[in-house]
Amino acid sequence: MKEFCQGDIISISDFGKQQFVVISKNAFIKATGVFHICPLSDKVSPGPIHIEVCGKGKTKGTVICEQIKLIDPKIRICKKTDYLKYDDIMNISDAVQGVFEYD
Repeated sequence: MKEFCQGDIISISDFGKQQFVVISKNAFIKATGVFHICPLSDKVSPGPIHIEVCGKGKTKGTVICEQIKLIDPKIRICKKTDYLKYDDIMNISDAVQGVFEYD
């Protein structure tokens, strides 16, 4: 099985050209073999929970942080296409955590 890491930009064969960002911590991925993703879109405007990113390979888009999904890469055909800078990973993590904070 391919190894996936937090901040990887991936494509999933079932979703055509749609790309996603792996948001799970590396320790979670290693322990469970699955990971959480958020969609990456070029049709969504940036905002508090829509984080604009640019991958190291120049993939651009906005991460939709409230649309979290769990993926098992043993069942889905996932392929790494790019990866994010650490600053972008931190911003996405903060936005996702903010969705679940208490009032």
